[in-house]
Amino acid sequence: MRLSRRTLLQGFGALPLAAGSFGSSSAFAQAPAALPAAIEVPPVLFVHGNGDQAPLWMTTLWRMESNGVPRERMFAINFADPLARTDDSVPQQNRSSTEDQRRELGDAIKDLKRRSGAARVALVANSRGGYCVRSYIKNGGSADVSHAVLCGVPNHGVFNWDDNPGSEFNGRGPFLRGLNEGESEVTPGTAFLTLRSDNMDKYAQLDGRLLGKPGTPTGISTEGPALKGATNLVLGALDHRETAFHPRVFREIYKFVAGREPARIAITPEAEIKLSGVVTGTPGGVQTNRPVAGASVEVYRVSRETGERIGGAIHTSQAGADGRWGPAQVDSSWYLEIVLTSAGSTTTHSYHSPFPRSSDIVHLRAARALSLADAGAGAVVIMSRPRGYFGLPRDVALFDGKEPTDVKAGVPTDSTSTLRLSAAEVGRPVAALFNQERIVVRVWPASENRITVAELTC
Repeated sequence: MRLSRRTLLQGFGALPLAAGSFGSSSAFAQAPAALPAAIEVPPVLFVHGNGDQAPLWMTTLWRMESNGVPRERMFAINFADPLARTDDSVPQQNRSSTEDQRRELGDAIKDLKRRSGAARVALVANSRGGYCVRSYIKNGGSADVSHAVLCGVPNHGVFNWDDNPGSEFNGRGPFLRGLNEGESEVTPGTAFLTLRSDNMDKYAQLDGRLLGKPGTPTGISTEGPALKGATNLVLGALDHRETAFHPRVFREIYKFVAGREPARIAITPEAEIKLSGVVTGTPGGVQTNRPVAGASVEVYRVSRETGERIGGAIHTSQAGADGRWGPAQVDSSWYLEIVLTSAGSTTTHSYHSPFPRSSDIVHLRAARALSLADAGAGAVVIMSRPRGYFGLPRDVALFDGKEPTDVKAGVPTDSTSTLRLSAAEVGRPVAALFNQERIVVRVWPASENRITVAELTC
């Protein structure tokens, strides 16, 4: 019998974790009568990576809540301009410098301390997000930060060569040299944990083929995310994003920050669910998290089997000046279609597997503009796996029973995959399958500047 990722996670969630190695039969014990007082866990601020958004931490927040941590004691930052500059010292429109990110993170830390009343907070970061965490702590912020968890952070660079000397991702550039100088690479007073992949992280590879330079040594090994002076943990065959967002990783984050095993890994569903978030834009094709006012948002319940709408819209709203939409009230068993219409952008129909809990970070960003590669396609469907990449040998990704041509075995390279259909196929149901997790969508015509997205919520 073939087990799906969801089946396995439900199995994990049915049994609480006790001390011991993950996956060992001795690691499970009877559930406690009540969860430990969550006030023992410091407030936690989650920090996303390059070009990303706060919603990537949604399932981690749900797992924290399922272990008794109040939502108001957590925050997931949404950097205004999440993409790094080509040269850190040269201004670039809609992109941020390391100093921009450090300053924005500092404001978020100050706000979380004020709201929670705590003297110190814990920081959990993925990828580029770890740079501003380390920079903030090293430049006088250690007194504000009790714990720093760095998930898949390229702490010694993505590459270490003479090209792009001003890039913050260059291990021999001034930014990383400054962070890593000295016998210890961590700042005293803050507890550091690094989590890294065992050779499946595209940004910790010896060869530069994933950077467009096959055969050129990067100067970076799989141990690049490790830091002298930190607790360094190798997680196994997880990809770059999975080192932050996988359920296995949640266990390590919680254990390090809370000082004990989590009572459960599975997400505990809520009876009443409200979804809301911010509409953000891509001016000039650049991903930003800046709000888009006036965008229209519609939410529909759809059939799990056909992707067809069940009744009319269950929610409609128009984003305000702050870009916020919602709240939409839904059920934890519903499959959803969310339609985002914004002036000058592709109309995006995104289909979601059920949301088990409420969230105020269901941020929406229009799908990419139609490209030359889409010319002649009747419909364009994008399959999105936000918390992991496609392409691992252990993964099976199918569109309508066929493996997409842009999903390849080996080191994973992207979190999206594209299917192009003929005009005759517009309107019919298409099943997107990742392992055994399935979302059925109704495809919309590209001729009307529409893109269909199938997104796995969990």
